[in-house]
Amino acid sequence: MANGDKRDYYEVLGVHKNASEAEIKKAFRKLAIQHHPDKNPGDTAAEEKFKEATEAYEVLSDAQKRAQYDQFGHAGVSGAGGGYSSGFGGFGAGTPFGDIFGDIFGDIFGGSGGGRRAQGRRGDDLLYNMEISFEEAAFGCEKKVEVPFAKRCVTCSGSGAKPGTDPKICPTCRGAGQVRYQQGFFSVSKTCGTCNGEGKVVDDPCPDCRGRGSVKDTKTLSVKVPGGVETGSRLKLTGEGGQGLKGGPNGDLYVAISVKEHPIFQREDTNVICEIPVSFVQAALGCEIEVPTLDGKVSMKIPDGTQSGKIYRLRGKGIPSLQGYGRGDQLVVVKVETPTNLNKKQKDLLEEFAKISGEDAHPLKKSFLDKVMDFIS
Repeated sequence: MANGDKRDYYEVLGVHKNASEAEIKKAFRKLAIQHHPDKNPGDTAAEEKFKEATEAYEVLSDAQKRAQYDQFGHAGVSGAGGGYSSGFGGFGAGTPFGDIFGDIFGDIFGGSGGGRRAQGRRGDDLLYNMEISFEEAAFGCEKKVEVPFAKRCVTCSGSGAKPGTDPKICPTCRGAGQVRYQQGFFSVSKTCGTCNGEGKVVDDPCPDCRGRGSVKDTKTLSVKVPGGVETGSRLKLTGEGGQGLKGGPNGDLYVAISVKEHPIFQREDTNVICEIPVSFVQAALGCEIEVPTLDGKVSMKIPDGTQSGKIYRLRGKGIPSLQGYGRGDQLVVVKVETPTNLNKKQKDLLEEFAKISGEDAHPLKKSFLDKVMDFIS
């Protein structure tokens, strides 16, 4: 098929152009299982769709190829899409297909996938929920956290076997960690269900870890929270999750941020919103007021005739950008208070003021009444 006739790879997999690696893998896995030739014998249309999805995945699952494709289209990855082959050329370990095709074949043939003996197990990823103040979210902070995790059992050195004993060769896979099945012209290896791919089984488990090879523990970590985070932000600490077993890598720690509500400030992107009450006398005559900001109090002039809801901007007094591009602004919303519980003298003075002022003192009301008259006339 010529490059000009090829469909867009993102369209083939049914994902958007900003799709994550996990979303791309999930989409391809679904299509591969649906259109795999072994599930659709003799169906050339299904085989073509399988080839098309395979080629799209091979490009989009590779960061370098994907970048070239995003910039130059099919011409940028000409020859990169190897396509489907009954001999599985290019689908082995170390390729984008090494793990996913093991899963797919497992689904097709009714079992769990796996193409090689497991040499180690990656540690668990951990999630820690951290609550911080509005100011800490704005300017950043450093927090000490206690994180529970699974570490290698010292008693058995992670083998899971009681001290003085050793794990035995798995009788099912004979130490290979996998068993092989023949399905048509496919020869498929699957993870051994007896030893879960370890190649060994424990008959006499360690009393401390009960055969798991790991025990629960806690560790103290220092987490640097950058300025500009907000509720829902996640920080990733690579390698700070659960300890890997049998030489496997550690998992990662994800810190989920939750920001406490502030009694005065509200956040809108990188801007801070603050409502300031003023008396109707201050609003009418103008005044100078003190406004709280994240940097402390500042003086701000309120012009005479200020209406309730008027917004004034204090530039550079907002939230620092998480990307480091300056700060937002503080928006000061003026709320004019109407006096309550007036005594007789105050009422008399206000009535006198109203008589003297007439409609000229209320331009908004006059404008509104004029509009009403135009509407009904």
